[in-house]
Formats: sequence, C-alpha cells, structure tokens
Amino acid sequence: MVSLGEPRPPTGAAGDLAALAELDETALLGGLRERFLRQLVYTDIGDILIAMNPFQPLPLYGREVAERYRHHQTGMLPPHIFAVASRAYHAMLGRRGGGPQNQCIVISGESGAGKTESTKLLLQHIMNLCKGNSQLEQQILQVNPLLEAFGNAQTVMNDNSSRFGKYIQLRFQNNTVRGAKLSEYLLEKSRVVQQDAGERNFHIFYYMFAGLSSEEKDMYGLLDPSLYRYISGWFGTQDVAQRWKHKYQEVCNALDMVGFQEQEQVDMQAILAGVLSLGNVTFEPEESNGSVKVSEASRGWLKAAAGQFGVQEDELLKCLICTMSVTRGEQIHRFHTQQQAEDARDSIAKVAYGRVFGWIVCKINELLAENVDPEVELGEIGILDIFGFENFAVNRFEQLCINLANEQLQHFFNHHIFQMEQSAYKEEELPWETITFNNNEPVLNLLLAKPLGLLSLLDEQSAFPQATDKTFVDKLNNTFKGNLHFQPGRGRVLGFSITHYAGKVQYAAEGFLEKNRDTLPANVHGLFINSITPLLSVLFTATVSRTGTLMPHVKAKIIPGADNKFNSTRKQSAGAQFRHSLMVLMERMYSANPHFVRCIKPNSQKEPGMVDSQVVLLQLRYNGLLETIRIRRDGFSWRPSFEEFAERYGILLVKPDIPLTKESCLEILQNTELTGWICGKSRLFFKYWHQEQLAKYVERLERAAVFIQKVFRAFRCRKSYLKLVAELRAQAQRLQEEAERERSRQLEMEAESQKRIFLPVPMPRKRRPQPCPHPRDKPPQPPVPRPRSKLTESTPFDNFLDRSVPCPVLGTEESTGEEAKMRKLKRGATLRWFKETQAQKVMQDDGAFPSWLHGMISRREAENLLIDKPLGCFLVRISQSRPGYILTYKGEGRCRHYMIQMQPNARYVILGEDRAHASLTELVRYHQSVGIQPFMEILSIPCGQKSSESLDYEDLECLTSGPPAAKDETPPEEQPCPSRPTTSRPALRSGAAAVLKQVWLRRTKKSQNQQSLDKNSTKRSSGKERGSQRTCPRLHSSIRLAMREIQQFSTPSNASLRICCRALSIEDEEPK
Repeated sequence: MVSLGEPRPPTGAAGDLAALAELDETALLGGLRERFLRQLVYTDIGDILIAMNPFQPLPLYGREVAERYRHHQTGMLPPHIFAVASRAYHAMLGRRGGGPQNQCIVISGESGAGKTESTKLLLQHIMNLCKGNSQLEQQILQVNPLLEAFGNAQTVMNDNSSRFGKYIQLRFQNNTVRGAKLSEYLLEKSRVVQQDAGERNFHIFYYMFAGLSSEEKDMYGLLDPSLYRYISGWFGTQDVAQRWKHKYQEVCNALDMVGFQEQEQVDMQAILAGVLSLGNVTFEPEESNGSVKVSEASRGWLKAAAGQFGVQEDELLKCLICTMSVTRGEQIHRFHTQQQAEDARDSIAKVAYGRVFGWIVCKINELLAENVDPEVELGEIGILDIFGFENFAVNRFEQLCINLANEQLQHFFNHHIFQMEQSAYKEEELPWETITFNNNEPVLNLLLAKPLGLLSLLDEQSAFPQATDKTFVDKLNNTFKGNLHFQPGRGRVLGFSITHYAGKVQYAAEGFLEKNRDTLPANVHGLFINSITPLLSVLFTATVSRTGTLMPHVKAKIIPGADNKFNSTRKQSAGAQFRHSLMVLMERMYSANPHFVRCIKPNSQKEPGMVDSQVVLLQLRYNGLLETIRIRRDGFSWRPSFEEFAERYGILLVKPDIPLTKESCLEILQNTELTGWICGKSRLFFKYWHQEQLAKYVERLERAAVFIQKVFRAFRCRKSYLKLVAELRAQAQRLQEEAERERSRQLEMEAESQKRIFLPVPMPRKRRPQPCPHPRDKPPQPPVPRPRSKLTESTPFDNFLDRSVPCPVLGTEESTGEEAKMRKLKRGATLRWFKETQAQKVMQDDGAFPSWLHGMISRREAENLLIDKPLGCFLVRISQSRPGYILTYKGEGRCRHYMIQMQPNARYVILGEDRAHASLTELVRYHQSVGIQPFMEILSIPCGQKSSESLDYEDLECLTSGPPAAKDETPPEEQPCPSRPTTSRPALRSGAAAVLKQVWLRRTKKSQNQQSLDKNSTKRSSGKERGSQRTCPRLHSSIRLAMREIQQFSTPSNASLRICCRALSIEDEEPK
C-alpha cells in the first residue's frame, strides 16, 4: 500500500459538505439553512447532490447558466443540477476516467421535495448537451408535460404530486440522442373514483373542462363540472381555470409534437368523458326480485356514458347490474347487490383510465423509438423519477407499494455508497474503520420474501374467493408476530403498522384484497372490444405483460363465451405486477453507473424562504446523510483497476504501448501532482475530485496535440500554397513570353503587308438580316453564365447581403450526369408531394397562394429576393431536396434559413421549436407575434414576388385557380392559369392540364356540397380555429338525448349543491 499526501477537497469546491471541519447534525443543518436562505438550493456531498425545494422560481436555469455547465470539468463551479447532468452525459461518452458506460440518475425524496422539477431540468440540460438540431430532442422534452397531465394530481402534501413512477431511458449514438423509452410503475388508479379531503383527481380532467370550447364540450357530451362526482364538484377560481386552460393547450401541443394522430386524441378525450359520466350512475334496489336498477335520475348519465364509450346502453347496463357465467352450456345471470354494482361501476372507470394511461406510454415509446441498425451499440442514460415516501392520515394499498419502492431505492443507495465501498476496503486490506448505516434489508424481506412475505400472503389471500380484508390481517398478525418491523393494529381499526427506514406508517387494510385483485366485471372485456370507438377497442384487445405494461400490438385470444374467465387468466395481481416491474427496474439500475440526487423539503407549508429545522432534520436522518458525508470525506468513491487506469491515462506518460500494470499506474501518478490516493493490491483508490484533476491533465495534452496538429497542417498548407504560387508565377511568365512572341510576330506580319501592293476588291451586297425562327413550344433558353475562376467562386451556402459583391447563381457548378439526374428525381418527387398533399391546404379562399409562399426556388434566389428588403422580411419556399418547406428570414447582417418539418400526424413544426401547428398559415401567423428560437426573430413583412408577370412558382401555376366554377362550366383543359397574364406564358403542358382538371373537379364537387348545406352557417372565429379543425368522435346519436335528460333532472337542489361546491373550491384556493 502506497499513500501520497493527505486527502483534501479541491479548491473552489464551495458548497461541499464533505469539506466540513466539524461533522454533526448541528453543523450540517446550519450549513444547509445558511445556503438555502441565500437562495443557494444546491449543495454537494462529494459527488452526491442535495436539492432543497425553493417553492418559487429562481433565476438559476437560463441559457447563460447552462452554457457554463456544458463541459465535464465543473469542479470550479457551484453545485447545480446541471452539473449532475453534465457528469452523467460525459461519463456515458467515456470522458471521465473510464470507458463508455451506461449511466442512471436516481432522484429520491419524499412527496413535495421537488423530484419532478429536477427530472425536467435534467432532461433539459442533457438535450442541450447533445444538441443535434433534431426534432427528437423537442419531442422528448414534451413527454414530461404530457405525463404530468395524466399521471399527476394535487394531494395534501404536494400540488403536483406524481401518482406513478417513471424511468426514462435516453439512447445515444456517439453524442447524439437517437431515441427514448419510458417505463411506468403503479399508476394510482383508485384516485379516479375516490379522493380524500383536500385532494383532487388527475389534472387532465380539470384541464379539459377549462380548455375545451363550448362546441367541443357539446361534442364530447360534457356538462358543468360541478355535476360530476368523480371530481367532487371542485373546480376553482377564475385565475385557476385560466391557468388550467393554458395547461390544456400545452397538453394538446405536446400530443401534436410527440406525434399522436388527431383521431386518437379525440377518441382519448371521449373515453375520459365517458369515465366521468359513468361515475354519476347511481343504483337503487328493485322491489320485485331484490336486484338493483339504475336510478331514474341517472338514466341520462348511463346513456351518455354508453355514447361516449361507443357501446350499446343495454349492454353496458348488463355489465353493471349482473354477472353472467356459463355452466354446462347454460348462461346463468347473477344479479348484483347495490354495493357490487357500485364496485363494478368504479372498476370499469379505473380500468378504462389505466388502459388509456398505459396506451399513452406505449405510444410514446413507439414514436420515440430509435431508428438505427440493431447491431449498433447505443449508450444510455436513465432518469428515475418515482413517487416519494408517503405517510398520510389514512394509508392504503397504494401507499404500501409507494413506500416499498422507496425502501428498494434506499437499499440501492446503501449498497452503492456503503456496502460496495467498504467491502472493497476489506478485500484490499486497507486500514478502515467501518461506518455503520441503517440497513433496511429486514424491511424488504418482510415485504418481498417468498413464500411468507407480505405481498406473497396478499396474493395467497386474493386467490380465495371467500377471503376478506380481516382474514388477510389475521394472517399477517400470525405470520409476523414478534417481528421488530411489524406491529398489529390497535383497537378496532382493521390495519397494521410497518417501521420503514423513514419512520413508522400505519396502514388501513380495508380494500387491500380488492385493489390487489384488480377485477374487471364479466363481459366488459368483450363489450369494449366491440366498441365503435377505435381506441377503446384497441385498449381492450391488447394484452398486459407481467410487469403491467400494455402491449396494444399483441392481441389476446378471445374465445366466445369465455368472457367470465377473463379476470382469472388475463394477468397477475396488482402486487405481483409491481414486484416484477420493480425487479426489472433494479436490474437496469445495477447494470449502470449511478448518480444520486437527494431532494429535501424545507417545510410542510410549501412556503418559500422558510426552513423548518425539525422537518429537514428528520429527512437528513432517515436518508443517512451524516453517514454519507463521513464516507465521502474519508472514503474513496472511485476505485479503478490497474488495467482500467493504465489504459485510460497511459497517454500522460507520452510513451507508446505501455504495459497495463501496477508499475505503469504508479509511474503515471508520479508524473502528476495528485495527493490523497491509495494503491491497493489489485486496484487504485481515489477521492471523488481526483477524476476532475486527472481530466485536466488529459485535456492539457489534448490541447497540446491539437496545437501540434495545427502547426503541422499549417506547414503542409503553406508548403502546398508556395508550390502553387510558384507554379502560377511560372505559368504567368510563360504566358507573358508567349504574348511577347505573338506581338513580335504580328508586328513582322504588319511590316510585310505594308510592302505589298493590293488590287481593289469589290464590296459584297448587304442583305437584310432575317429573324431566326424559334419553336413556339420551346421556352427561351437562359443566358449561359460566364465561367468563374475556381479560386474566387463562392459556395451556394454563402450569404451575400452586400450589394457591392456580385451574387453567384446557384447551379453554375459543374456536376456529373448522375448528380443532375438525382437532383431532377428529388425535385419531381417533392413537386408531386406538394401537388397531391399540400396545394389545397395552402391555397387561400380566392384560389391563390399566400404572398409569402414562393415556389421551388433555391437558397440563393431566396436571398436575392430579400437582399434589399427591410429587417424582419420573410418568405416560405418549397424544399428542392425533400418534402417540406424552408422559412427564409432577413436578419441582422445575414439571412437565416429555418427548416419546417411535416410530421406524420400532419402537423407543421420549425425544427428546434417546441410548438406544433395545424397548418402552414397558422405557423406563420403564430411566429408573427412569437419569436423563433434561439434568436427570437419575429416575422414582420412577407416578401412577395418580383412582379406579377414573373412568378417563381411556375411548376405550381396550374394549381392557382380562381373561385369554384359554376355547374354548367366545363373543365378548363386548354385555358391558361388565371393568376398569370395570358400573353406572358406559353400554353400549359398536358400533364399540368390534367392536374388542373383534377383540381377543378374537386373544387366543383366541394362547391356543390357547400351549396347543399345550411346557407346561414358561418365560419367560427380564429380563436376557435383549433376546435373547428378537430375530428369528431364516433359517438352514438343518443348522446344529445342523454344530455337533455340530465339537464331535466338538474333540480334546484342540485343547483344549490353546485353553488356550495364552488364556494368550497374558492375557499380552498384563496389561502394559496
């Protein structure tokens, strides 16, 4: 063992708790409090980040800050969440003391500590680091707001609490992101049908009511939000509703950006409306046979739910009030009690919403999947954002699973920080005083052990039809009697307590068996498969994997008459699914290099600038941060083997082919100024800051190598240049000598000619010049450009805005026949794409193109049009090489060219922007008020054509027809385009005439259909443009009748109930 010097933290490591002189709870809490009150919310413990939730926006995440943390040498910068993202990204690329390796970032903390916001900031910075000008990066960033709307809700502890867990895997090829995959864990479906006091349902329901227009609400069959039981009549103040409306627009934009089809979005919202309507169906006992029936007041709600789900009303009613089974070929109907009918209603709502959420995740994975060769090895960064530890007044099955996941994450943290590190010290026989920590393995064994773990016993009881929650609790009491981490319930409360790593939690056992079974009423499966709503049919045709993941493309085998067996064979219990998914998650994380972010909640009141010492101290204790500081201060977090270290840092010896041995490692380290490292028997032991210092040595050599390459290349280029200059001078001298000889020869010939005597020669008769006939059908040829010198010829990508400089014409470069042929094919394909799919969308009502739209002109021609235009002038042109558009903008001193991408769901996006548009006109209109990133340039003045007689979309001229023709009008097969003067253009080609005929026929048919409609109908306002373009859901015609029935039963008592609910919501919002 060799030791060099004393360990010390690096200079400039401000905010590193591992550098504390005194290590106790008082010093730790005081340091965190002092930094937090100075709005320094990030603190390091070595390479572990502590993030305290400020409960307010802070100016810490701008572009200038992000640029400072772009590089992997962040040791001289203050602690920041961007530094964690930068470390993970560069470690994935192999720039931090090892080869390329998959990374994972684990974000943990209790509910309300800021985990979701930290996840968004990590994604934002990683996408900024791998900036490849790809639309995929913007699509990945849009995943978070989409999942927040469908998976987050307000709780008593957090206004935006994640009610599910997610693990985002970013896939990279070299330094560019190529795809992403999302895994979701344990959505709290019970929240759809029940919320505790002070809590709300999932955000999306409130966003829909605030964001949908009146016409769209009628289309989906939605009434006043105070009528719906599943959202408890809570809505909010006008300001809150306005904020929710903005959130709904963000969700719609995220759906468009990620790539969801319009019909899919409509079907999804129709299903959500059906879930809300189904929740208002109530039951009452039937007097004759003891069964139940739907109450008269909720008949309309049943009819509305059936219409929104796209099923028959009587079939849905059968699923609610009775169960059908087949015995020896006979169908037997067993009628439900009122409680069973209500459970069946809530089960359908929970399963429908859960399937929608699972489908969204599956669709995201499908749209963001990497499109690379399967043999190409991709790097990966995983980000885990999972629900925090929860301890409410009433804790149910969901809280048990959530706290189990947090127990598993705490064990993962302990394993990497304490167990692995201290076992390495023992193997290498280093002098080390063992640091004790709170090992939570006994709690995990209590919950996960087989066959006598809590979840195993729960599955066992769930398999017995006669088992109840009481028999389950009795089984637990008998099995875990004497276990230090389990306590039976006291008094008459049906429950039990478990001592977790974060404290003791008492669980109410009521509903454990039902939630674990996750049953679905018989016949519902077949009913929804036959729904006329395509999405609902897809959701229930899909199968569910062992981990609870929805697989829409794998169809389940449906056997006629076997619907009653669906519940027993379709999947495992909810607890078993969660256990399997947790096991898969841990396998992924153990195979990657972890980075830890520990989120701390400063107070329980969600107040900015306030620190509750008791709340913070409790979190510091159960997170084991004191022990973490000690092991990071005294321990060695980086432990490479001799071979790994010599292979990575052998360049520091500046020797070729060094042996990968211990001696080479020591020689490398002796050439550096590192102190505090230790050499063991088979590996080296380094402090967490040594990687940064070694990276600086490597970077210094890299800069030296670049300088040597620069000098050598300059020498080669200068040598070639001098050789070329010498050849040019020699050539110029030869040409001068030849010119002198030619001049001398001419002088001699003139001298001889003066000596001769010539006879007079008659002059020829002058003829009148005849005009050269040109074929009428052949267009005039453009003038041949004068060839330029290759030394001064400009490339087609130069921007010439100086009028004194001659502008080269694109296309004068020499090209081979194959290149010209390929260019012609691409141009033809793009032109065909525009005529077939875009022309009708871009045309205005008068049949002409907008003034800012130009044809398939080149980059140089677009810049020539804008050369004398004012700042902010713009035009849109059709791309010559691909189906799409390019926006050319006159900026300060140059032109900018923005690519407009056409997504598969027919949305238009400027590459790099975070907003999708339904039409090209809408895109232009939006950016006339909102600047284009990153320079925030606003479109101001459209650039028109040079003149009305020389339009630059000659290939598209046949499409610019006027208003629709009358019924008795004939197709204009031989007529010139009305948008062009008849004398300035030749006759149309036969192909263009055919296209014009098709357009004319389509416009005539459209005109006839329009005349048959109601003449008093008017166009909607521009503010409702998005809603008017939406596809209508496939609803039953009875939906409007159902809404009338519901409105008839809106009695004054119901009206007073709505007023009370609104008053409650206002009182709830005002303190915030």
